[in-house]
Amino acid sequence: MPLSHAKLWKAVDNLARREGLSPSGLAKRAGLDATSFNPSKRFGPSSGPADPPRPRWPSTESLMRILEATRISLGEFAALADDDAPPATIPLLGLAQAGADGFFDDAGLPTGEGWDQTELPRLKDGLFSLRITGDSMIPLYREGDRVIVDPTATDVRKGDRVVVRTLGGETVAKELLAVTARGVTLGSINPAYPPRVLPRREVVWMARILWVSQ
Repeated sequence: MPLSHAKLWKAVDNLARREGLSPSGLAKRAGLDATSFNPSKRFGPSSGPADPPRPRWPSTESLMRILEATRISLGEFAALADDDAPPATIPLLGLAQAGADGFFDDAGLPTGEGWDQTELPRLKDGLFSLRITGDSMIPLYREGDRVIVDPTATDVRKGDRVVVRTLGGETVAKELLAVTARGVTLGSINPAYPPRVLPRREVVWMARILWVSQ
């Protein structure tokens, strides 16, 4: 179903909230004017005293830019229009701060002020988990670690950790070093393994790793 004016703006607000930003902060991250998504920009003047304010819609360009900046798909954005549940989060603290007193109790649990929040991956259709084998990605991923993969997150970029399925039936977890029209270069964290170049025709799919459970 097409998104209504209210639901489209709701999706923008939910996306900003998911990223830990205000609507103006989301606009700035996408390289837009900071006021692009302000409530005052969502309605235009009415045509007369008896008429309601005229709805204003975000431009296609502005929507594409926030999708690119937050690295979500159009389908994920549309789902945010109906998402009323707050994101699941856990306390977040920088390593430098973690060395100071007052952030942990005697049991090692987070306490006190100064903690931010980091959002956990949302449960959605298509997510799956793979168990790591081999040592090509140590110390990042070790034998037996489980990675959560989102096959819809195909907008992968250089530096992303990805799972790649090859035409020969091999499935590997690697770091994406480069993508060209002819090939994909995959790297290992373990220096004992040299980079590997796969012709594009041999890549069945490539998806970003969202999380690892150790």
